[in-house]
Amino acid sequence: MRPPVRVDPSEVEFVAIRAQGAGGQNVNKVSNAVQLRFDVAASTLPDDVKARLLAVADQRLNNDGVLVIKAQVHRSLPMNREDALARLQALVDTAATPPIPRRPTKPTQGSRRRRLEGKAHRGEIKAGRQRVGE
Repeated sequence: MRPPVRVDPSEVEFVAIRAQGAGGQNVNKVSNAVQLRFDVAASTLPDDVKARLLAVADQRLNNDGVLVIKAQVHRSLPMNREDALARLQALVDTAATPPIPRRPTKPTQGSRRRRLEGKAHRGEIKAGRQRVGE
């Protein structure tokens, strides 16, 4: 088994922005929210993890392959920075685990029998709707 994949903090770019929403005058004065930018293609992550991260259909991933995470839950910049890094690490952790391949299974004998009984019953119902012949 491979060791856990860690995001190198030097590959992450942080930008302090103003938070949205309620917060009174503090929201208007202080840039406490953080926008984290992580270039997936240029990172030192293993190639399979990069491919799975880029394949994720997510609005946080732009066309250039840069992952953008906005954190504005906390009132302090360092806590929002930690939150954004933790969310990025969680995303990388989910991409690091390869998907379990699906093994096709055959329907059981009982399920086949119940399916055919249901079709026969439905056919009887529909046959009962027909006009009575001569």
